Amino acid sequence: MLYNKPNFISLPALSLQKMGSEYHTSHIFFFPFLARGHVIPMVDMAKLFAAKGVKATIITTPLNKPCISKSIEKSKLSGHNIHIQTIKFPSSEAGLPDGCENMDSIPSPQFFPKFCMATKLLQEPLEQLLLEQHPDCVVSDTFFAWTTDSAAKFGIPRLVFHGTCFFSLCAVECMRLEPFKNVSFDSEPFVISNLPGEIKMTRLQMPPFEISKEFEGMSRLLQEAKKAELKSFGVVVNSFYELENVYAEYYRKVLGRKAWHIGPLSLCNKDIEEKANRGREDSIHHHECLKWLDMKKPNSVVYICFGSMANFLNSQLKEIATGLEASGQFFIWVVRRSKEDGEDWLPEGFEKRMEGKGLIIRGWSPQTLILEHEAIGAFVTHCGWNSVLEGVVAGVPIVTWPVAAEQFYNEKLVNEVLKIGVPVGVKKWVGLEGDKCSMDALEKAVKRIMEDEEVEEMRKRVKLLSKLAKRSVEEEGSSYSDLSALIEELGLLRH
Repeated sequence: MLYNKPNFISLPALSLQKMGSEYHTSHIFFFPFLARGHVIPMVDMAKLFAAKGVKATIITTPLNKPCISKSIEKSKLSGHNIHIQTIKFPSSEAGLPDGCENMDSIPSPQFFPKFCMATKLLQEPLEQLLLEQHPDCVVSDTFFAWTTDSAAKFGIPRLVFHGTCFFSLCAVECMRLEPFKNVSFDSEPFVISNLPGEIKMTRLQMPPFEISKEFEGMSRLLQEAKKAELKSFGVVVNSFYELENVYAEYYRKVLGRKAWHIGPLSLCNKDIEEKANRGREDSIHHHECLKWLDMKKPNSVVYICFGSMANFLNSQLKEIATGLEASGQFFIWVVRRSKEDGEDWLPEGFEKRMEGKGLIIRGWSPQTLILEHEAIGAFVTHCGWNSVLEGVVAGVPIVTWPVAAEQFYNEKLVNEVLKIGVPVGVKKWVGLEGDKCSMDALEKAVKRIMEDEEVEEMRKRVKLLSKLAKRSVEEEGSSYSDLSALIEELGLLRH
């Protein structure tokens, strides 16, 4: 094995020459998958490229345009060459309800195959845009496998965006060796073959489509994505070298993949308004939220949010509420419920008892602003990569509660490699409803990360990573240099 033990801060940052101004006139299409967790980082990426002098065009559909417009408003006012181009989303042709243009608007997970079919019907209108505008590169989501062939038709390179980290990309590749076949039962741990760090998993923690032929549609989609990626120009990763250098090197040198780390992408947003305008419109005004936090002591508030897709049952939400109350901690809790959903998902009298102690946000929150407030002492998260990275940037210890996708891999990175978090203890990948977790387990995990002595060491580590994250995007930093090298390489293709 090439590496013995991951050391996430030992290797030096890359140092490259600044590129010449002749490469600043490239035109790049950015085409995110139509889900909030995919759109937000790619819009940030487009803003980052535009700030470097690149003409950036974000491809999306009419109903997704307003949120993106708001996100890029400041960038446009700064004189950056960034635009939005819309193409019609074929909802009815794919058998979806009208207005269903984003993953968080589909009626249920059963509609996911139809949604993916609808996105494949975007190929013709995208190719029309490629013909008309002939950009120098297409950056598209991994789920848009067909964009590799579309770009190739016009002699244009395609870059793939997964929306996750090097660690998870490496873990998924190493799982292709099927180490899970050597265990006798689903809860028996096995070591992920060849992955640095002796990382152990169980079959229960794996996405079912990775180990079972029953999920043929999803397996086929991922196989198509992998084939298209191998034919593409390379991969852009929302991470920074100092966070996971062992896995960045493993992915590029051992697995032989061409990849650039250009994150944390969220750091392209500099002021309060920019940070507040990422994603959907907030369900609470950020000033109100920050005012509430201003009244709390440093490191005294737990922030709980499970992303834009997880949709827990009412019974599970009651367990969370009861666990939070029992922990005795101040908290901000973001829930995918609206006023119209009633209060059946809360214990009776909960909000009244929690007045001043807890703030419930129904819907969307200004997450980066909340996390970077000095009052936040811990972050309970589903381990979606955007959230993990935003927690790292803010320097906040993490309670891990993985739900779906590659989140159990991300949990391993947080707790076992970086050692900046504690698990809540969920054992099973069950999809967007999440594995059940008792109020006692949540209470214990929250108290541990807010009160135990071990947390001081975690807090030191994550604060150091926060500094390294911010340094990585500054001039001559590792991500700054990788981005510059990528733009230069793309520029050379034009000559």
